[in-house]
Amino acid sequence: MEYRAQSLFLDGELTKHTVPALNIEFYKYIDNAITTIDLQEISKIDSAGIAFIDEILSQLELHPADSLSMNEMVRIAYATFTSAELSPIIAEKKIDIFTQLGSGFITFLKSVKDGTYLIADISYWSFVGIFNKKGQRKGSVIQQALFIGVDALGIIALLSMILGLILALQSAAQLRQFGANIFVADLMAVSMVTEMGPILTEIILAGRSGSSIASEIATMQVTEEIDALKMMAINPIRYIVVPKFHAITICIPLLVTASTLIGIFGGLIIAVTYLDLSATVFINRVFEILTLKDAVIGLGKSYFFAWVIVIIGSYYGFNVKGGAEGVGKVTTQAVVASIFWVIILDALNSLIFYFKI
Repeated sequence: MEYRAQSLFLDGELTKHTVPALNIEFYKYIDNAITTIDLQEISKIDSAGIAFIDEILSQLELHPADSLSMNEMVRIAYATFTSAELSPIIAEKKIDIFTQLGSGFITFLKSVKDGTYLIADISYWSFVGIFNKKGQRKGSVIQQALFIGVDALGIIALLSMILGLILALQSAAQLRQFGANIFVADLMAVSMVTEMGPILTEIILAGRSGSSIASEIATMQVTEEIDALKMMAINPIRYIVVPKFHAITICIPLLVTASTLIGIFGGLIIAVTYLDLSATVFINRVFEILTLKDAVIGLGKSYFFAWVIVIIGSYYGFNVKGGAEGVGKVTTQAVVASIFWVIILDALNSLIFYFKI
């Protein structure tokens, strides 16, 4: 490095190995009146050298176009790697709380509108699909029923048995202290028929079938299969959603009934082995305590919750954004939303029918 006549001359190699020493030497000349930097004699340069040149220009407050003298090799390298011409990063303006609330409210209204249209479409085409199978694949309802119902029966039966055993065992430990062993039958009958059987079945279906519905539709949306169906004049709701809606409508009473009976059977095992009740006494007590209202409420809300799972899965599937990452996000959102609304609606159902608010 050499200073002559308001020019700073650099020669040889300008690489990561020479830049540290040159940087120290540069500060010897920083107070001089430097107007140009001569790089004609540079034989080798790398990105560290380019960064060093940019730093010199910044320190001397010089513009590259007016102050640099370069050979062709340096010119090409500098044009490729310099950061001097990059625009400064401007920090995003922070959005105030009122703008965020307004934007969130508008998004909410749009979601309500889209959801209402989707519910109307699914309800209409599901009713029409009972009498007119046009626009559906042959055997699609049976296929979906096997997936939603038969394939889910094993896990529902296992968890219902475990739930029945736990519920009866925890209750029995308290009831036997007061000689109220027989009331374990009341507890198991009412809780499994009206609450535990339906809610357990719906939560399993929300995680299993709800995620499947959302991911299938989202994948078709991302890969433009939905657009292809529309181009062929095939309604995506009739072709994709209606068979699932019909299948879950057929399967849900059978699944809930199986869950309820298996859960009560788990309670029967505890009653016979831990509370010394006979199976006949337990079963008779179950039929005495149950009413038609309990059965209607249990099965009725099961239908409603099942439809909610299909609608929520379809809504998130049709509104996916992005690629594979978007599919994963909407699948998770669909499962969480389905479980959330099933529990909220179950709580409202209990308040309406049992506390008569």
